[in-house]
Amino acid sequence: MTKDNPKYISFIKILEEELVPAMGCTEPIALAYCAAKAREVLGCMPDKVAIGASGSIIKNVKSVIVPNTDHMKGIPAAAAAGIVAGDASRELEVIASVSKEQIAAMRQFLKDVPMTVEHVDNGLTFEIVVTVFKGAEYAKVRIVNYHTNIVLIEKNGEILLEKSVSGEEESGLTDRSILNIEDILDFANTVDVEDIQAVLDRQIQYNTAISEEGLRGNYGSNIGKVLLDTYGDSSVMVRAKAKAAAGSDARMNGCELPVIINSGSGNQGMTTSLPVIEYAKELGASREKLYRALAVANLVTIHQKTSIGRLSAFCGAVSAGAGAGAGIAYLQGADADGISHTVANAIATTGGIVCDGAKASCAGKIASAVEAGILGYNMHIRNQDFQPGDGLVGETPEDTIDNIGRLGKEGMKYTNEEIIKIMVGE
Repeated sequence: MTKDNPKYISFIKILEEELVPAMGCTEPIALAYCAAKAREVLGCMPDKVAIGASGSIIKNVKSVIVPNTDHMKGIPAAAAAGIVAGDASRELEVIASVSKEQIAAMRQFLKDVPMTVEHVDNGLTFEIVVTVFKGAEYAKVRIVNYHTNIVLIEKNGEILLEKSVSGEEESGLTDRSILNIEDILDFANTVDVEDIQAVLDRQIQYNTAISEEGLRGNYGSNIGKVLLDTYGDSSVMVRAKAKAAAGSDARMNGCELPVIINSGSGNQGMTTSLPVIEYAKELGASREKLYRALAVANLVTIHQKTSIGRLSAFCGAVSAGAGAGAGIAYLQGADADGISHTVANAIATTGGIVCDGAKASCAGKIASAVEAGILGYNMHIRNQDFQPGDGLVGETPEDTIDNIGRLGKEGMKYTNEEIIKIMVGE
């Protein structure tokens, strides 16, 4: 693929748009960002707050610790963090810099300021609306479809910004529908690594750091440590699973280090990248080879998530684990056919894992998804691929990706609604 090929330019833009830093689980951080922007527009601290959120936002914010809040959880805590200490200009790092005094102020804010939370259903999976009031004045900010996509800013009846919303279309982003495994591999083999080095260096640095912290500290259920304690560290597969799980252990349970996300999720960003990094070390791969493998892994994950959507009842770790499997297969010399079947085998194995919000058990799901990605490659090199007609396995691996995408987006809508009802006690 040459540099003047429109796909070459688009693939680089997709990586730059998706592999961005975030502090903490991205849904509560998106809520904090929305609240910080609303307070900025209001121009003062509010005396009342109203929050509207789609069911998937409620699900993903309910149980996860918001970083830099002294282990507070939930929608009110995320909003208070953004209002009291947020810097909206930093987007998904909106609460990266918080003082002890501000944490105390958050707790006082939650005690003193009335805050309502309403489940809104406008046919959008991803929607956050924060309205802040000061006496008769108000400011409203609305985010839809992805984490930083502000589509409405309103103050005292005046529309300051408004963007049209066409269903769940991600306007303003590069078209992801151009992705397919054959072109992804062509890009990875031919890309000038200088064009992707900066974004991937940051992914390696950030995600490795939080993984190491997860193995050092005491976070959640410590799945990374459990894996190493149970199976030892002599197997690269065990280490790959443990490194990815440990990053999630830390991130879901209050660690204040940033991560580089993929498809709007830090767990997906870590699951996609950390196993590939670990295998590259084991195999003695060059830095250039690692960059190319990470390009494969990240783009394959994004490719799968494009048809599923950013939030679903389908666990995103499944797609990311398959993406990691693709990157690991690339490190070991797999061609497009091998990488395609690795992905298809993986998602056919773990395609039933549900997303019940962000919390400690995400790390266990990540470990299973990474194992499935590695198994998918080992099946292929032994001529043991799943065959067309086996459940959701299609005539081609791309058909399997489409089938799983349909399951995740359309088939699991009612599953998502039932998960939310269970989680909120209905």
